[in-house]
Amino acid sequence: MNPYVFIVGCPRSGTTLLSRIGDAHPELAIIRELHWLPRWWERRVGLTNEGFVTRELIAKIRSHERFPRLELEPSALDRLLGDDRPKHYTRFVADLFSLHGDVKGKRLVGEKTPHYVRALPTLHALWPHAKFVHLIRDGRDVALSLLDWSRSDRAAGRFPSWDEDAVTTAALFWDCHVRLGREAAGLLGSERYHELRYESLVVDPKRECQRLCDFLGVRFDQAMLSFHKGHVRSKKSGPRRPVTPGLRRWREQMESEDVARFEAAAGHLLTDLGYPTGAPPASAEALDRAGRFRTAFAEYAHSRRLPVPQAWNQIAA
Repeated sequence: MNPYVFIVGCPRSGTTLLSRIGDAHPELAIIRELHWLPRWWERRVGLTNEGFVTRELIAKIRSHERFPRLELEPSALDRLLGDDRPKHYTRFVADLFSLHGDVKGKRLVGEKTPHYVRALPTLHALWPHAKFVHLIRDGRDVALSLLDWSRSDRAAGRFPSWDEDAVTTAALFWDCHVRLGREAAGLLGSERYHELRYESLVVDPKRECQRLCDFLGVRFDQAMLSFHKGHVRSKKSGPRRPVTPGLRRWREQMESEDVARFEAAAGHLLTDLGYPTGAPPASAEALDRAGRFRTAFAEYAHSRRLPVPQAWNQIAA
């Protein structure tokens, strides 16, 4: 049964908020950003060629900076292997998630790692029963958040064009992630893929949580709307906020020139998603610039073994 659900989306789209809401459900535990599940499988890190777990994987997980998020004793990983019979990666991860569920007193366990949206086919192949919740937010608000994020160098800031034009790069970063998630929807089907809009979540959280619970096959619980109560992020940041609309408002906070550059690169997707555009139609020069950046973006992604959307080929044509 586990992993039961993956919460994915372009970074800075609100997946942390959604994971906290989900984790507040009495039956559901959401692990926060392990990062390694699809990557270590694809690269056979600590695995045999056939996908069976070795002691190297155990050591790798224990030493990983995110291991504490599992809230497990290090010795628990040894017990997962049990006797010397080989255990496949899919079974090992399922058991690992269930152990975390035992600690939290919950039967269903998922994970929130935004960039898993790039690896939905891999995750689906490993755990065909798993469900995926794809959170989508207006890309211009995402761009504002990326531009103001201290860790942007780990996300869109890794791409070479960031220093030349951060706004256009942020637009392509958002466009790439959202398209990859939506392209996988056909593979997953409606029973495994649920698309949720950030804007709808913050305007009517109860309705969206009820829809989410219907998709997950669990009963709606009011605790989801009270996820923030009794939790403190840090002494500096203070208590968690409840669901709060309007923290990013591109119409008020984004320069008109930046809006134009963003829409030249990702306007087609904004329109497809039903978001209103806020700039005049892009000039030929702006479209050419966006195309050159998209090509450079794709080349860099390929060099890092990262996927790019199939739809980009049609845009280029």
